Amino acid sequence: MAIFRNALFSSVVICSLLPILTLAQVEATSSPALEPGTTATTAAESWFTVERLFGEVDSGDFVVGPGRSELLNLEPGGTRTVFITLANRISDNRTFELTVADVTGSADGSSALQVIEGERGPFSVLDFISFPEDRITLDLGERARIPVTVTIPPDAEPGGYYGTVLVSTIQPGSAVGDLQPRNPIIARVGSHVFFTVGGEQEMSGAVLDISTIPDRTWYTAGPINFGIAFENTGSIHLNPYGQLSIINILGDEVGYMELEPWFVLPQSLRTREIEWNRELLFGRYTAVATINRGYDDILDEVSVVFWVVPYQLIIGLFVGLFTVFFLIRLFFRTFEFKKK
Repeated sequence: MAIFRNALFSSVVICSLLPILTLAQVEATSSPALEPGTTATTAAESWFTVERLFGEVDSGDFVVGPGRSELLNLEPGGTRTVFITLANRISDNRTFELTVADVTGSADGSSALQVIEGERGPFSVLDFISFPEDRITLDLGERARIPVTVTIPPDAEPGGYYGTVLVSTIQPGSAVGDLQPRNPIIARVGSHVFFTVGGEQEMSGAVLDISTIPDRTWYTAGPINFGIAFENTGSIHLNPYGQLSIINILGDEVGYMELEPWFVLPQSLRTREIEWNRELLFGRYTAVATINRGYDDILDEVSVVFWVVPYQLIIGLFVGLFTVFFLIRLFFRTFEFKKK
C-alpha cells in the first residue's frame, strides 16, 4: 500500500511539472542563434541583417558591394533576390537612401557605362527591381546585408536589362562656426544589376582595333598603355576575354598578359585599357591581342606596332655624331695647316 501511495505521488508531481518543462523547451528553441559577428535588428529594420565591422571603421566614407550582380536567362513571371552590402564608416546614426536608375553604354568607348538620370534607358530595370524600404539607418562600424528583389513580368521581352542600385547619403554642408555656409555634398555609390530574360537573344560583337594610349608610334620609355576597342551590336551584354602578347623585332615574345573578362553593354562600344609595366625597352615591338568574343568561342586578333627609343640614347647619339664631326673637321684643318 505504501508503494502504491509513493507511485501515485510521483505521478502527480511529474504531471504538474510536465507543462513547465514543455514550455521551457519551446522558449529555448524559439530564439534562433545569430551568426558570428551579426547583431540583432530591430522590428522596423527586420528586412535586412547587420553585422559589426572590425579594425579601422572611422574612415569618413561608406562602402557598397558587390560592384555588379549578374543573373542570366530568367523566366518571365519569376522572381530572384540578390544581396548588396552597405558598410557605414562615416558616423553614428547615419541614414542612407536606396534608389534605382537605368544605365547604358557609351557610343565612343569613353566609359564602361553611364547612369541615366530622370528618364528611362533603352534596357530599363525601373519596373523590375525593388526593396522593402528605401531608407536604412546604421551606426558607425555597422555593415548591412540588403536584399534586392528582381521580379520579371509574365510579358517581359527576351533580352538584357541593365540598371544600378544607388546608395546615397548627404554630408552636412555647414559646420558650427563657419563664416561661409557650404552646400551639402551628396555622396552616391552604385551596385550594378544585370540580368537577361530567356528567349530569343541576339549575341553579336567584335574587336574593332587595338591602339597605344596616347595614340602614337614613338615612345622614349615604358610603361606602355594599350586600348582594345570592343563593339557590342547584340541585345544582351557580352563578357570578352583573352590575352595580350608583346613581340620584339627578332620575333621573340617579351611580354604576356592574361585579360580577365570585362562587360560590354548591348549597342555600345567599350575600350579596355591595359598597362604593360616594363621600363627598359629599345627597338620595334608589336602588340598582338587575341580576344574571345564571349560567345560561340569566336576569336578576334588585332595588333599594333610601336617603337621605343630612349631620349638619353637620342641625346647620346647626337652628341657622339657632333663630336666625331668636330674631330674630323679639326683633323683636316690641322693637316692642311701643316701642309702649307
